[in-house]
Amino acid sequence: MADKTSRSIRYADLNAGDNAETRRLIDAGNRLADEVARLFPSQPDIADRHYWLEAMINHVPDYIYAKDTEGRFLIANEVTVADNGLESLQDLVGKTDFDLHPHEFAQAVAGTERRVLETGEPIFGIEERAIVTKGRDRWLMTSKVPLRSKSGKIIGIVGISRDITDRKSAERLLEGQARLLEMIAKGKPLTEFFNELVLLIEALLPGIKGSILLLSEDGRHLLHGAAPSLDRAYSAAVHALEIGPNAGSCGTAAWRGEQVIVSDVYADPLWADYALLLKSSGLRSCWSTPILSRERKVLGTFALYAHEVATPCEQEQELIAMAAHLAGIAIERKRAEDRISFLAHHDALTGLPNRVLFEEQVDGMLEEIRERDQCAVLAFLDLDNFKLINDSLGHAAGDELLKAVAGRMRASVRKADFVVRVGGDEFIILLNGLPKERDIVLSRLEDIRSAIAMPLQLQGRSLQVSCSMGVACFPNQGRTAGELLANADMAMYRAKELGRDNIQVFTEEMAARAHERLQWQEELREALAGEEFLLHFQPQMNLGTGRIFAAEALLRWNHPVRGIISPSVFIPLAEETGLIVPIGDWALRAACRQLKAWQDAGLPPLIISVNVSARQFRERNWASRVAEILKETGLEARYLELELTESLIMQDVPGAIATMHALEAIGVHLAIDDFGTGYSSLSALKRFPVRRLKIDRSFVTDIPLDADDMAITSAIISLAQKLGLRVIAEGVESEAQVEFLQKAGCDEIQGYFFSRPLSAEAFESLLSSARP
Repeated sequence: MADKTSRSIRYADLNAGDNAETRRLIDAGNRLADEVARLFPSQPDIADRHYWLEAMINHVPDYIYAKDTEGRFLIANEVTVADNGLESLQDLVGKTDFDLHPHEFAQAVAGTERRVLETGEPIFGIEERAIVTKGRDRWLMTSKVPLRSKSGKIIGIVGISRDITDRKSAERLLEGQARLLEMIAKGKPLTEFFNELVLLIEALLPGIKGSILLLSEDGRHLLHGAAPSLDRAYSAAVHALEIGPNAGSCGTAAWRGEQVIVSDVYADPLWADYALLLKSSGLRSCWSTPILSRERKVLGTFALYAHEVATPCEQEQELIAMAAHLAGIAIERKRAEDRISFLAHHDALTGLPNRVLFEEQVDGMLEEIRERDQCAVLAFLDLDNFKLINDSLGHAAGDELLKAVAGRMRASVRKADFVVRVGGDEFIILLNGLPKERDIVLSRLEDIRSAIAMPLQLQGRSLQVSCSMGVACFPNQGRTAGELLANADMAMYRAKELGRDNIQVFTEEMAARAHERLQWQEELREALAGEEFLLHFQPQMNLGTGRIFAAEALLRWNHPVRGIISPSVFIPLAEETGLIVPIGDWALRAACRQLKAWQDAGLPPLIISVNVSARQFRERNWASRVAEILKETGLEARYLELELTESLIMQDVPGAIATMHALEAIGVHLAIDDFGTGYSSLSALKRFPVRRLKIDRSFVTDIPLDADDMAITSAIISLAQKLGLRVIAEGVESEAQVEFLQKAGCDEIQGYFFSRPLSAEAFESLLSSARP
């Protein structure tokens, strides 16, 4: 540092310069200093003050300078002089930015300064790119104020510029992080996200090049993710790189699950087989960091390459860690989204597309087929007796069966075809671009059906499962996915009606039948709302006394147009649609109410017998609903008998027994209807809390002509007596049948021999006439 004398001489020299404005500025400063010295004689002299002022501004790291109205430098601190490439202030004074820097940069600076000179208004805190870069992109925060003479005239500008490159880098990093997180939140494609991430790091670390590689599904290879600045040939060469203990920086980092820093790829044995790939690029060092999941599993690698032999500094390590962390978040988020999307569009059990994906894609597929003037076949299939397998072997076995069937269907179709699991044991197969010959189409479907029916091992046993398949052809039997599916569904139900294990192709007759079925269903709903149902009552007679002891309530539908409709016509439809539950409740309530009315009228006491459907019996808390109906109608429980079929009970024996005991606790009597046609075992029968067995009419009809029927009937009667149960035979129509049943020990009969079903009024008349 020069002494005070030399400093004064420099200012003296400056005073002697040719610039008049400069001389005036210095003179004004000297006069101010002399006045301060006169007023405060104890203060340092002007030379000291000049020295302190110069020392102070030279120790400030910011640029401090003054210029005249023509943009010529008047004074500047040492850092300003040095960064402009000059050795001393004398080299700078009198020069302009146009003398020192490229024209476009100098023009931008001059424009700002001109605004200050013309308006007299200072400019504070403007951010501008530094003209002097020092080998890297730099930013300055600049303030410029007008320099005024003692009279207030603007004679130049004073400027201060601070290097804010680090702050700008931090801001850029924060903005980049926010932008990247937004991309993750919006589900942007991974390639787009990776490129943005690498470019952000490269912008913060000039001269550095980045790369992202992803670990393959098999966990053995690294696949290209992003490398926007690396040589494409190099990126292509390392694509599908096999990871291992000596597989360069990235392959080794993925293998170890930890960072691998190679300062010189030409000297490190990890790069022995890969260094030549970098030769043309001029890159010398590679620092690779594994991208990890939350469970610390390797997802890929993030690598930085430098042209010099180097290792990462602290700032670079922080950026690497941040980039690898963000990349991990993006990969996991994308995988979670893919998983959610897959589950939304695929069946979780079989992995097949589900109906959602089918509906999204099928119309486009059909349009392509239409343009090629080809046909497609949609098959709707249902596994036969799947419920029996599921119930007998358990749900786990049922799931294994469904997966095996799904695999067989996939293996039986081409990649262009579509196999869909609709739900349960129902599937859709769409065969694309088929020839229009019917025989070829049916042959393909038969092959699929045969593949499904092949034996398979399930829980140590060999099983076979068949399917019922309905078929609709595009475009003749449906021009949209909805039409095809509806028509194939109709054909599938026709296949089931014909005994299952067959293929049915949709016909117009099926459509007409389905339309009629739909109309019946709607009319059935209207019948329930409009109270079109009524009950007929068929007497049940005690063979020993010849008296009526009970009546079976039989449901009828009094259609406003069709007249009285038999239950054999509408009950199956009611069962299928679930309407049997409210209809059955109505029948039970009406029967109890009618019997209570007869009792109140003083007619002989009797039992009312009401049939129970499987859907009713499986209803939750059904016994409680029966109790509510009895309470509502005022009928004592001992006068009500509920008839349950064998097949109904055997669907769920433990559940059935629990419900039966609940009904027994109320006081209701139970009977097994159609006995002998189901598959109940004697061990199950003895557990049922029932009072009567009802022999099915199919065994009575051919008596006394059929010796087998007579033998079966006699056996049922004998069995019931040994179990302490009463027996009633239905469908009795002749004297010979009555005589046989009496000899066999049957207790009661029901049938046309005694009486047809009667209206409530006719039955009441019959009861009145039968009074003793």
